[in-house]
Amino acid sequence: MRTYLVVWFNSEGSKPSNITERLLSMGFKPMEGQYDYVYEWPEDSNIDSIIKIGDMVQNTLKGTGTMFKLETLYGDE
Repeated sequence: MRTYLVVWFNSEGSKPSNITERLLSMGFKPMEGQYDYVYEWPEDSNIDSIIKIGDMVQNTLKGTGTMFKLETLYGDE
């Protein structure tokens, strides 16, 4: 299972490099393509884990002027 993250930056907000540092500390990895970052879950993860990481992303990005979208896919999508 993977959670993909798209981030929209604000010219009045934090630098993209600062946002990346914050997300890396959470376990996200930058990627190229349709999504900006990916989080790869351990086998035993569940819906509660997905909701919790959404809360964590919101707390991590709070005050940075960024908006985000999460999308979690199961399998090898």
